[in-house]
Amino acid sequence: MKLKCKPTSARRSRFKRVLYSTVCATSVFVLCVMALPDRIGAANSAPQAKKPNILFILVDNLGYGEIGAYGGGATRGAPTPRIDSLARSGTQLLNMNMETQCTPSRSSLMTGRFSIRSGTYAVPFGGVPEGLTQWEVTIAESLSEAGYATALHGKWHLGSHDGRLPNDQGFDEWYGIPRTTDESRWPGSPGWSPDIAPPEKIMQGKRGEKSVALKDYDIVQRRLIDAEITKRSVGFMERQAKAGKPFFMYASLTQPHLPTEPNTSFKGKTGNGDWADMLAEMDSNVGQMLDAVDKLGIADNTIVIFTSDNGAEFIKPWDGWSGPWRGQYFTALEGGIRVPFMIRWPGKVPAGRESNEIVHGVDMFATLAKIAGAQVPSDRPMDSIDHSDFLLGKTEKSAREGFPIWCADRLTAVKWRNWKLHFFRQETMYDPPVKLGIPFIINLYTDPREENPTADSWVVTPMLKMVGAFNATTKDHPLIQMGTPDPYTSPK
Repeated sequence: MKLKCKPTSARRSRFKRVLYSTVCATSVFVLCVMALPDRIGAANSAPQAKKPNILFILVDNLGYGEIGAYGGGATRGAPTPRIDSLARSGTQLLNMNMETQCTPSRSSLMTGRFSIRSGTYAVPFGGVPEGLTQWEVTIAESLSEAGYATALHGKWHLGSHDGRLPNDQGFDEWYGIPRTTDESRWPGSPGWSPDIAPPEKIMQGKRGEKSVALKDYDIVQRRLIDAEITKRSVGFMERQAKAGKPFFMYASLTQPHLPTEPNTSFKGKTGNGDWADMLAEMDSNVGQMLDAVDKLGIADNTIVIFTSDNGAEFIKPWDGWSGPWRGQYFTALEGGIRVPFMIRWPGKVPAGRESNEIVHGVDMFATLAKIAGAQVPSDRPMDSIDHSDFLLGKTEKSAREGFPIWCADRLTAVKWRNWKLHFFRQETMYDPPVKLGIPFIINLYTDPREENPTADSWVVTPMLKMVGAFNATTKDHPLIQMGTPDPYTSPK
């Protein structure tokens, strides 16, 4: 029987599609690049009677070495005691990986599918049609179906118009910016005119309603927005705790994305410049959200996650730091994909634990769905792997050994265990990618800066096997092209 996709004629049907597709599915697909279908699929019921709250804090372009827990903090001009305490009270990952740009990483977080599948593989420029098709299922939709209240406050970057905004993709409410923070510089740029390039708007919306524009996102608002995101995130958690409803609070802060401008109340606070002032502000904002969880008496039943969407900021004078790694966002180097990650769930997630096991941002869907008793779509290839046993301390090994790395729509490298296979050389986002005559094989244990290729050619076998497994899934489920309009219908 040919699988049916979700109905697209009515929005209400969209929120029922996970159940609909589960009932109708009659085929089994290769669900991840690691060819481990037994580790991905419909999530089982959560083991605990009461569903845990989820506070997911995502920051923008924070490099691996910026915060104290990863060697930064005071060495970057501002200690980060609140974020560091979060790391100590939970599990800290040393090998958390994201996609190489803002839009792709946020897409894979939301859908559990590598962004190359969804036509969201690059940051859109110049008014190109963009965003997730309504056919994609987000983790917010899955959690909503499982009884969660859902909110996104902050940066979205997965669609700019009604139909593709957060309140169209499973969030009960949202506040923030639909695209990116560098657009806040437009209104002050010489020669700029709103007739040529309309300014980005700060927006808000609720499920079932059209989103509304509140004000222009200019440099003044850029300095203020993270404080407002924090305030609204705290308010949402307070309302849901009072109502006794489990929540998914996706707090998508905009720092330290360029222009790295601290809030006026933090300007000059450290005496070490804007970057350090921003870092102090970020730590304070995270602390306010943690304090709210404590004051509400829900800490023991709240999963708190802190991570970054990709590697370090690059453009001067706002460039960040990748710690021991070389590279920054838009590249396949470790500095572009390896990010801070910490998770706390008292009594469930081991405290004071560090691990160098490989995890990818795409895995958050299956992992959180399993813990929350939500469903994972079964009518499409999924790349998300459930790491709940690993994060809950039931095993010391993650369920992932590696993954392909795309820069935009170009397969640039493959990572497997402690090795990398580079097909292209690209040092920065501005360098043209150069295809290598012979791919570079890198041992990350002995060469963390990825400068000296090795002769360990045996590792190519499992790496190409991963690529082959991914490619096999695209035969029946072709990649969605960027700019694909709604309604999109899967060919299967």
